[in-house]
This record gives sequence, structure tokens and C-alpha cells, in this order.
Amino acid sequence: MNAALRAQQRYREETILSASPARLVTLLYDRLLLDVERGEAAQRAGDWQRANSELQHAQQIVAELSGSLTDDWAGSASLRAVYDYLARTLVGANIGRDPERTRECRDLIAPLRDAWHGAAEATAG
Repeated sequence: MNAALRAQQRYREETILSASPARLVTLLYDRLLLDVERGEAAQRAGDWQRANSELQHAQQIVAELSGSLTDDWAGSASLRAVYDYLARTLVGANIGRDPERTRECRDLIAPLRDAWHGAAEATAG
């Protein structure tokens, strides 16, 4: 790994280690949306290996987000149901090589991402 790549990796690590819980959630949502968009693009291009990789990473992020929910928050059950739906749909889109199902996930994730960003900004200010 060259010096520039090591510096980038170190910066990413420092960003994560120093981030607030709200910032961590927004970082996860940003990456989730990116993975799903890349997965869809790869599916549409017929690059099944890349699509698989992107969509599996997206599934891991959804599992992490779901696992971070606590039962003491009133919205946990509803959000967990959304995450369960996303996880099932991402798996189906990947196995079925279906970019339309992947697009459905993207369309569900984007407003959630925006809402989390808004909440993080509201609590920071």
C-alpha cells in the first residue's frame, strides 16, 4: 500500500473513531446508499460479481443498523421491520439479479438517509 492510500485509510479510521453516535449512523446510511447505487449500476451493466459484492456489503450495513436498535426507543420495532424488509429485498435482488428490486431498496433508503442527516444536524445545533 502506498503512502497516499495509507493516509486515506488512516483518515477514514480517525473519522470513524472520533465520530458521535449520530454521525456514525449517517456515515452508515451514506455508505449503504452508495453500495445500493453501485450494486444497481453493476446489475444493469451485467457485472454480477461486483453487484454481488456491493449488495452483500449493503446487507451487512443493514444488519449493523438493525443490531444497533434498542427496545427502549418507541420507534425501534417499526424501524427494525423496515430493516428486515430491506435485508430480504436486497438478498432477493442479488440472487434474482433484479436491478428493479435494488432500485426499490434505493428508493426506501434515500429518504431514511436524509431523515437521519436531518436529525443529526438538529441534535448537533
